[in-house]
This record gives sequence, structure tokens and C-alpha cells, in this order.
Amino acid sequence: MFGNKNLNLVIATRFVSRAGGSAAFFVGVWGTAAYVFEATASQLALMSAGNAVAGMIGTIMAGVLIDRIGPRKVLIGAELLTVPAALAAAAASSYPAFVFAAIAFSFAGIPTFTAGASFAPFIVEGADELERANASIEAAGSAGFVLGPGMGAVVSQAAGTPAVFVAAVVCALVASAIAYFVRIDETPGHPSERHPLAEVRDGLKVSYGIRPLRYVILLGTVAWFGFGAFAALEPLFYRDAVDVGLEWIGYMNTVFGVGLVLGAWLQPRLPRGVLSARGAGFVVALMGVGSIGYVGTTNLWLIGVGAVVWGLIIGAADPLLRTLLHLDAPHDYVGRVVSTAQYHKSVGELIPLALAPWLASLWGVQPVLIAGGVCVTLVALGSLPVARSIDRAKRDSLNSATEPQGLVAEALPDTVV
Repeated sequence: MFGNKNLNLVIATRFVSRAGGSAAFFVGVWGTAAYVFEATASQLALMSAGNAVAGMIGTIMAGVLIDRIGPRKVLIGAELLTVPAALAAAAASSYPAFVFAAIAFSFAGIPTFTAGASFAPFIVEGADELERANASIEAAGSAGFVLGPGMGAVVSQAAGTPAVFVAAVVCALVASAIAYFVRIDETPGHPSERHPLAEVRDGLKVSYGIRPLRYVILLGTVAWFGFGAFAALEPLFYRDAVDVGLEWIGYMNTVFGVGLVLGAWLQPRLPRGVLSARGAGFVVALMGVGSIGYVGTTNLWLIGVGAVVWGLIIGAADPLLRTLLHLDAPHDYVGRVVSTAQYHKSVGELIPLALAPWLASLWGVQPVLIAGGVCVTLVALGSLPVARSIDRAKRDSLNSATEPQGLVAEALPDTVV
């Protein structure tokens, strides 16, 4: 697998990009908002909502561009666009200016995830190879996640929080330089003269019209529902409930990243049946349990253990869900299907943002975070009958010698059938 030069370059790009992005996000954005500007829960929620909406717009645009020009060019362009946004965040002297810069950073930064998550079908073929490639790319991103927050914490202590954004700029430039040397087939898979909105509509039709894709996309929405509360409350969890300084956001997210790497490494080694709708449902249910373990105590040692366990589950879940998307998405629609899943992730984070600050003022930060994990587990377990039906339909189609892609032909737009 690692003899594949293009895959190695994508892995390196993902590592560098995620290191800079996670340092900028967890220490730069969250840390500056909570500790430098002393933002309230409502202010953090408003900023996180703006980030999520900007990311949704960016990822929708990226999905169309990926299917037009390929993930390599989109990744390079998005990395370069993060540079002015990060520099603006570093120079912000007021909270409104900082929020605007953070939103611009999300608009450019989240499409780097969309592009990175779309590479595998352009590099390898077959379920086993896709699973290994996605796990390798995700492991690299998780390793970057390990380095990023810790790097951000060290840079923040040594040179001040604005310097974290400068470090992110350096990482973005290096990542774009590495991605330049990736060589994949970037021939458009559909007529580029179609209006972009029509292409977005076609992508939604495919994403929602193919039942296995729809299930995985909606399951991903549930998976990140609990994380939406974290987007608004995790800095306050460390500041108010645990009563520690800014650097602990970076340190604990580095510990969390260790779990992500272990989970991504473990995912291709799980029993074959896990690569199924039912397996995905169980793994997402475990994500909710893992989040409860992370925030169920204020003891830093136990939080660290919970961070590793939760990270391990998420590290396995991400490549699992992505591989299922790649297996069922028509190749010409990979970018738009991945972007649909990505903005559904943002929707999953947005929903609790409207309630989390208010609920935290009533019940406290920690109980609200625990409740988010409970909701994820219950909904995921409730979806298992649907997952079993999807897996049974796939088995029946294989047993009857039905061409798998024939099952999705009716969901394709008339222009490409």
C-alpha cells in the first residue's frame, strides 16, 4: 500500500494540513475566544455557528469543484485561501473582528477536509484497497491532530496565541506544496458547462436517492450531534468545570488525537462484518458512549483516559463511514457525496449550538455534554433495524447476480444515466 507514491503524498499532505489546522482551531480559535477575549457560552456558540455555516458553504462549493477538476487542485486552492484568514485572526484586536476571521478560516479550511476525504477513489480501487487507503489517510490526519494541539499549546506559551495562526500558515503552505506533486486523473466526469447549482442539485439527488448513502450520511449527522455541544462548551468545560488553563485544551486534544491514530490503524483490522451499515450503526452508538467517558469526570487523569478511548472510536468511525460512501457513490459524484456528508456533519454540530448555552446555564456545562452523548447512542441504536435492512438488500442483490451499480441507476440524474 505504501508503495503507492500518490497515496504517500496524500498521507503527507493530510498530516501537515491537519497539524496546522487543529493547532489553529483548538488553541488559536477556541483558546483566543475563551481566554483572550473571555467569550461567554453564547458568544462561543454564535462563533461556532458562523464557522459551521461558512464551512457548509465552502464544502458544497468544494464538492462541485472536486467532481470538475479533482481533489488535488481543490485542496491546494483551499490551503492557500486559509493563509490570509489565519493572518487576519492573528492580527484581530477585537472580538467581532476575530470572529469574522475565524469564520473566513472555516470557509477555506473545511474544504481541505472535503478534498482530503475524496482522494481514495482517485488512487485505488476495490473495497479492501479503499478501506486501507482511507484508514491510512485518516491515520495521517489523526497523527496531525496529535501534533497540532500540542504544538499550538507550546507555541502559545512560548510566543503568544497569535503565533499559533502563523504556525498554521506555514503548515498550509507546506501542505499545498506537497499536494502539487500528486498525480491523479483529473478529467471531468461530467459536462462542466452545467450550472453549478444544477450540479449541486444532482449531487443531492444521488446522495439522498441511494438508500445506503442516505443512511450513512444521516448516521454521520447523528454522530456529530454530540460534538456540536463541545464546539460551544468544551473551552468552558476546561475553564469552569475542570478549572485549568488554556494550554490544557491543547494537551488533552493531543491525547485525544493519540486515540484517533489508534482507531484509524485498527479499523481495517476489525472483523469484515464491521464494514456494513449495521457495523457503522454500532460504532456511532459507541461514539456517544465514548463522549460520556470523556466528560463524565473532572479528574484530569480520567479525562485523559476517556479522551484516548473516545478518540479510538472516532478514529475507527471516520474511515469506516467514508469507505461506505466511496463504495456506493458513483465515481463522477464522489466529491458531491462527500461534501453532502461533510455539511451534514456541520448540521449535526449546528443543532445543539442553539440549545447548549441555554441548557448549560440551567444545568451546568458538564451535564449538557453528557446528555449529548446519551442522545447520540440512543438514536444510533434506534437506527439498527434500518441498517440491517440495507445490508440484507445488498446481500440479496449479490446473491441474485444483480450488478450492484444497477441498484443506484434510478437515483442518477437523467443527464448522466
